[in-house]
Amino acid sequence: MSPLEARDPAEVTAVNPVTEAGRMAPKNYDAVLLASFGGPEGQEDVIPFLRNVTRGRGIPDERLEEVSHHYRANGGISPINQQNRELKAALEAELSARGIELPVLWGNRNWAPYIPQTLQDAYDAGHRRLLMVTTSAYSCYSSCRQYREDIGMALTETGLDGRLEVDKVRQYFDHPGFVEPFIEGTAAGLASVREQLAAAGTPDAPVQILFATHSIPTRDADAAGRSEGEPREFEEGSAYVAQHLATGAAVMQRVEEETGLTAPWSLVYQSRSGAPHVPWLEPDINDAIEELAGQGIKGIVIVPLGFVSDHMEVVWDLDTEALETCANLGLAATRVPTPGTHRKFVNGLVDLISERTVANNISDRPAVTALGPWYDVCRPGCCANFRGEKPTIAGADTTVGTGHDPYPGEAAAGQAAAASNAAGGAPQQ
Repeated sequence: MSPLEARDPAEVTAVNPVTEAGRMAPKNYDAVLLASFGGPEGQEDVIPFLRNVTRGRGIPDERLEEVSHHYRANGGISPINQQNRELKAALEAELSARGIELPVLWGNRNWAPYIPQTLQDAYDAGHRRLLMVTTSAYSCYSSCRQYREDIGMALTETGLDGRLEVDKVRQYFDHPGFVEPFIEGTAAGLASVREQLAAAGTPDAPVQILFATHSIPTRDADAAGRSEGEPREFEEGSAYVAQHLATGAAVMQRVEEETGLTAPWSLVYQSRSGAPHVPWLEPDINDAIEELAGQGIKGIVIVPLGFVSDHMEVVWDLDTEALETCANLGLAATRVPTPGTHRKFVNGLVDLISERTVANNISDRPAVTALGPWYDVCRPGCCANFRGEKPTIAGADTTVGTGHDPYPGEAAAGQAAAASNAAGGAPQQ
């Protein structure tokens, strides 16, 4: 089956013989770690936050101020932190409703609560084995390996390596819980644009669906999913691109099957940053919209397929810039919601957690594309960091985050037994 072909419903839980090699046996975890990017929560936070994002690159504050406009225009506040507070609460509620006693901890890469402090707090609370869920669904350096590095570096810097064990759930780009909200939203968005066109007297005008995701450097795209342990060749040479294309195809197949509505679609990119001479994935969404308008397209449905929630790249780059481009060109347009705290998405994340737990275990690993279900344990060297190797968790070549200290009660019991043995009190057989 081509990776661009959506799976038949009967095949959604079929075992993938390639990725099964990266499946991890269930464990008894103590807590869930919700890991995310972080964002400023006031004007005074903006430059310190951007320093964190660009650390190690020597970018002066004057340049950071130049690229801060979208945060400044929003009161210095990124929506992502509140989105994650709401997701954390929704996960806690669903876990509790299922009788799963796992607290949800929250740590960010670039703003408080920072991952190192969250790990230290987890250890101090008596937790010894964590399962990480990130707010990035796809595979590339910044959306997967960098989180694995964040944990590896934090464990090393805090002295918790070997004392606190951390694993991660699989990348969930094609888990039904992530995809279903986009199916609903795309169907509703397509119907909305058709209604706008009908109201304007052009009900049969051509419409295009744009699946939007974050652009990344082409070098990182080429490295996405690439590993000595990965036997597959990916569409356009990149797991990151292939995953989006396959998921977009699955969404469109279901929309047409369930509503009869259809339209041509394409994958576009947004939120490019960095030096102009460095090639990034294209086309940019605004360039694509202008080109489509020149080809006679009259309606645009923007589907933020690469994003979990309505953070700054969605509310600014799509709701402000892309929809403004559509308006300036006289196009009917709408932007589809992200999964956010959609019940199916929250249920899906808890299902992903339950794939990995001994108690309440879910043995099925559903995936709506032929690429998945993705690996629990990443292949050696995948999604390479071209700036240099860092300690990473959850990889076949991982050397950190794989063991833990005794639990507090176990340590006390062990000390008591040792004292008893030292005093000559051998245990009864």
